[in-house]
Amino acid sequence: MARKTDDATLAVPLPREEQVVEYLRHHPDFLVRHPELLMTLAPPSRWTEAGGVVDMQVFLIERLREEVEDVKGAAEHLIRTSRSNMSTQGRTHQAVMALLGAETIDAIAEAVGDDLPNLLDVDIATLCLEESAHPVAELAATGIGRIPEGSVVKLLGGRNRECALFEEMPGDPMLFGDSSALVLSSAVVRLTPGGRCPEGLLALGSRHGRTFHPGQGTELLSFLARVIESCLRRFLA
Repeated sequence: MARKTDDATLAVPLPREEQVVEYLRHHPDFLVRHPELLMTLAPPSRWTEAGGVVDMQVFLIERLREEVEDVKGAAEHLIRTSRSNMSTQGRTHQAVMALLGAETIDAIAEAVGDDLPNLLDVDIATLCLEESAHPVAELAATGIGRIPEGSVVKLLGGRNRECALFEEMPGDPMLFGDSSALVLSSAVVRLTPGGRCPEGLLALGSRHGRTFHPGQGTELLSFLARVIESCLRRFLA
């Protein structure tokens, strides 16, 4: 009986060629769902379709070539992005060293205004602190800019925002003074030193419209702001 069952199983007729063709016509994504068959099938080198000659082997090779080019392009983009990130990180570390070397409040302002633009590849950098109902004597004759009380929240666009990036937008004269017309993109980062030091902003401006843009990573900018806060606390604890 087992022998008869095996024979019956082997005797099941296979689909006719016409049935296979009809099935494939109604399921054009069949090879997409079963790409392993491309390695099993022996495609014709040519067939005629709508009066033209199509070479399937060339088609498959071209598709593979496009996939390789896509992967190559993605890899090159990743390499360029990684190199850019490493360069930015290195410049930020140099800026931190310049700030840590400042021995007075004036020297902090000078490091921001003179060293940061060159190190961070921007055109202008400013350090601004809000005016306070209780003025801090040590800030009276420094090179640190002063902005009206409440300006930080206004310029950042909210109390919970730590950083704002502006693309293709003139710089704010309150932050950049006479150089504001030069600025086309900018980054503004909150400073909260604490102690007797009022809240403030670190502002970076560039003449290029897309140096800063929404969606850009701000981790290094925030790190730089924390370093400036620490430097200010040394003199205004």
